Amino acid sequence: METLALESRAICWSYNGDWLRIEAHGRDGLRVRASTYARQGAKPGALLNDGVEGSDPVVTSDGAVARITNGRITAEVDLQGRVRFLNADGRLLLEEKWRQRDTISKYWTVGTDEVRMISALGLSGREFKPLPGGAARITVRFEAKTGERLYGMGQYQQPNLNLAGCTLELAQRNSQASVPFVVSSDGYGFLWNMPAVGEVHFAANGTTWTARAACEIDYWITAADTPAEIVRNYAAVTGTVPMMPDYALGLWQSKLRYRTQDELLEVAREYHARGIPLAVIVADFFHWPVQGDWRFDPREWPDPAAMTAELKAMGTELLVSVWPTVDPRSENYAAMVEKGYLVRANRGLDVQQEFLGNTRFIDTTHPGARTFLWDKVKRNYRDQGVALFWLDEAEPEYSAYDFDSYRYHAGPVLEVGNAYPLHYAQAIYDGMYEDGEREIVSLIRCAWAGSQRYGALVWSGDIHSSFDAMRDQLSAGLNMGMAGIPWWTTDIGGFHGGHVEDPAFHELMIRWFQWAVFTPILRMHGHRDPITPPAEPFRDGIAQCDTGAGNELWSFGESVFAILRGYTALRERLRPYVAGLMRDAHERGDPLMRPMFYDWPEDARCWAVDEQYMFGPDMLVAPVTTAGVTERSVYLPAGIWRDAWTGERVEGGGELCCAAPVERIPVFIRDGAEVADAFRRRD
Repeated sequence: METLALESRAICWSYNGDWLRIEAHGRDGLRVRASTYARQGAKPGALLNDGVEGSDPVVTSDGAVARITNGRITAEVDLQGRVRFLNADGRLLLEEKWRQRDTISKYWTVGTDEVRMISALGLSGREFKPLPGGAARITVRFEAKTGERLYGMGQYQQPNLNLAGCTLELAQRNSQASVPFVVSSDGYGFLWNMPAVGEVHFAANGTTWTARAACEIDYWITAADTPAEIVRNYAAVTGTVPMMPDYALGLWQSKLRYRTQDELLEVAREYHARGIPLAVIVADFFHWPVQGDWRFDPREWPDPAAMTAELKAMGTELLVSVWPTVDPRSENYAAMVEKGYLVRANRGLDVQQEFLGNTRFIDTTHPGARTFLWDKVKRNYRDQGVALFWLDEAEPEYSAYDFDSYRYHAGPVLEVGNAYPLHYAQAIYDGMYEDGEREIVSLIRCAWAGSQRYGALVWSGDIHSSFDAMRDQLSAGLNMGMAGIPWWTTDIGGFHGGHVEDPAFHELMIRWFQWAVFTPILRMHGHRDPITPPAEPFRDGIAQCDTGAGNELWSFGESVFAILRGYTALRERLRPYVAGLMRDAHERGDPLMRPMFYDWPEDARCWAVDEQYMFGPDMLVAPVTTAGVTERSVYLPAGIWRDAWTGERVEGGGELCCAAPVERIPVFIRDGAEVADAFRRRD
């Protein structure tokens, strides 16, 4: 028969080999695990086990229902193993969706809603469909909630900020980052603590989470009165970002790609000569002899130590691209194959990408492979004065996204694949930490839940140079912040395309750059037209990479340069404000960019607007994401605001139409906020 059992910090249910365990985890949080297979030790997933603060839970049972209360959240389990969650006021937050004729509970009194559980459909709230090899296809179903709004889940290339009604793939792709933490307008946050490939449907008739291959269900849920408290509860159990180094708050300069040491230094010298502070400059990919060598090719980069020293003297740090691809011709390939440090194919050839060579990916889920990578990076880059690393291809970007074709040290990609970028960031973080660094940041193209604690600065991938793509990035950045990833950036102007002499692209570049000033990191990058092919398509039998046109502030004509230069100066004046936001992210998990409701949860209108946002608590930003627009509507919550540019005092509580000529992005400041001074000064 069914069994309900109580422990000091958990409640358990079991029947016919199936089991369920709900335990207190963190502040106002509960971790739920369940399976049809024999119970094993909990895997950490995204959750931290050490140093997680929490309260003493209350565990009770009346014989028919077991309850656990941890702070502001309560879980109930009945004799049939069905689960529901309530907040501190006893209001229903979330409940599993069951549709079976013989499982109606006589113990839960939920009024007329109770009858919906009676059905001949035979649907279970937790479903396991065994697969060959031992794992199962797992489905977890929850009842729908009318009017609920949902935010977070990482980065998807779509304009939707509110994810209610959306179907999302739980998988990593170039420009897509699956970070499965969602914040509900109904007062809870939910982490799908499973790195398996799958999908989630936030449908009008119920939410369905699916893992294509796994052995147990694992999720975490928290309750709080505001979205900010929910995000902070989540950060407390998955980790916060390190403190961002102060030098990184200015302009980052990059393009595809500076081909030589001299070319890169000439760009940095030009910024210095023009009096434009340059925080970071980037040595992009294919600066190496062969993919997987992880070192500069001495023919183009003869003295990296001298290069970094000169850059530092100008106040600029060097960021170096690190790819996880390894060519069989690499000096490291044989040793990595011998030690099992590369991703393997379940069938066919062990070739996972075909970009300028047939390559395999380093298996970042293998602790030995992470150590091997860091040893090479430290010797060839870090010891030469390199401060930052760009972890590209971090999904990783398979030439064919057939996830069932590959396996990692940690398990089949279908079961563990989404955690690859987390372990990629971990490889550099652990090495830097051991090397004595504490302010650790790595630019990376993908993330999973918990990546933030390893210093992941996520950028939004190889996106198109268009206003439509720019609009998608606004929602992507805001939802990344709500998913617990506060460090986020984009390729200003988009990555693919954009002719340096095209007036239409000039408008896009201006609009994108002025918006990027009010994002965590101000970063130029892109593959600009016209593209220059390599002088030699092959050298030593190795395919060579092309390069794009100039992507510096002055590359688009004098009128564009004047505007971009002015916004760069504004960013410099904003550095103290941005540094304060970085500290909030480090200490509490607050995103720098956040939807309006983060600061005004009681204002229903703030839950509906999705084309403006708050940059920290004092600055409202309304980007222009459509070509040819010179004015736009802005909603100001109740209170007194100041137009950042004119200083005009504005009464909030409604919408206004404000001018937005091409050189100006609408920005409003809370009355009395010190950050307004940054706009009043002129260089």
